[in-house]
Amino acid sequence: MESIKEIYKIGHGPSSSHTMGPGKAAEIFCSHVPQCLRVKVTLYGSLAATGRGHLTDKALETIFKKNHIQTEIVWDPKTFLPFHPNGMKFEGFDAENHPVDDWTVFSVGGGSLKEEHHKFLETQHSNIYELTTISDIMKHCEKYGKNYWEYVQECEDNDIWDYLSEVWHQMKESIQSGLCAEEVLPGSLHLKRKAATFYIKSMGLKASLESQGLTFAYALAVSEENAAGHVIVTAPTCGSCGVLPAVLYHVQKIRGFMDTRILRALATAALFGNVVKENASISGAEVGCQGEVGVACAMAAAASNQLFGGSPAQIEYAAEMGLEHHLGMTCDPVCGLVQIPCIERNAYAALRALDANLYASFTDGRHSVSFDRVVAVMKQTGHDLPSLYKETSEGGLAKLNLT
Repeated sequence: MESIKEIYKIGHGPSSSHTMGPGKAAEIFCSHVPQCLRVKVTLYGSLAATGRGHLTDKALETIFKKNHIQTEIVWDPKTFLPFHPNGMKFEGFDAENHPVDDWTVFSVGGGSLKEEHHKFLETQHSNIYELTTISDIMKHCEKYGKNYWEYVQECEDNDIWDYLSEVWHQMKESIQSGLCAEEVLPGSLHLKRKAATFYIKSMGLKASLESQGLTFAYALAVSEENAAGHVIVTAPTCGSCGVLPAVLYHVQKIRGFMDTRILRALATAALFGNVVKENASISGAEVGCQGEVGVACAMAAAASNQLFGGSPAQIEYAAEMGLEHHLGMTCDPVCGLVQIPCIERNAYAALRALDANLYASFTDGRHSVSFDRVVAVMKQTGHDLPSLYKETSEGGLAKLNLT
């Protein structure tokens, strides 16, 4: 598996696969074809179906404009390339309008790119984790008396804690910015932000309800910042970026956990997300929202269980429940925007993660269905879902006319 830095990417929303990924691909194409003065970009499948709502065209145009390249974007939502639903083809032309190069690449979730045939991504990130299933990692941890974050420390470079510190700082910034903002979110839905209202109303409730309300508020704050196109951290994607920060921010506030322990929880969370990315997918276009919000819930459940003293087995159980109970969740954004139902799903998943942590803490960690088996089921379920339920805005809630 690759570094957990690939799970946590700091950048602008609203979509890691539709905004971050294409923007990154455009930068790579520019660097490899410097003689290009005009580029034609064809977007396929899910990338084209919801690209306008996800600001894909803006992400591409920003990069090419910076490099003084004219841009033509072709939307082809009916063509799904076999390798992945989020395909795009770059065709470059010189000053005489002669073709100079072309490149087909895929945005596979979390801002990551992959090629079916190696061309410009030959220097991809190396695999630094020898163990790629939670079952094997848990056995390793139990054998040597270690926790999951210590296995991360074994495999990563020495700068991993500095990187996670930067990640945590940005997560907190997103929450605080989101709690202060009250303007209507961009897009045809004219959706009003709710985080500030939830936060204020929560303060007047009894302790148990206040705790739930604040968790909602923190998740809404980050998700609304993402929907506005502001800076957030993928965890593991933009569409699910509110779940983990909300849980960690809340438990730090109420329990006083030091940042060192929060960073270790972030490491553990990313390890679970990394296993899903390696063995299944975190792309809504490939497996539905179970791969985004479901995985985010699993990550947050694992992180919170570790913070509250869970054993490796209990942490695994908490993560398993977080993912299992999101199986089959469709990706059906209304109007192709990362707003309805995405923002509310982050808030609900944050509470579900805390519930999974609590449930697992009452057990000894032993249970019938392992996290790895749920990951396999999630992958198969995602592949069995019709494409209209996977980020094409053609099925489910996306069929509703709310404008």
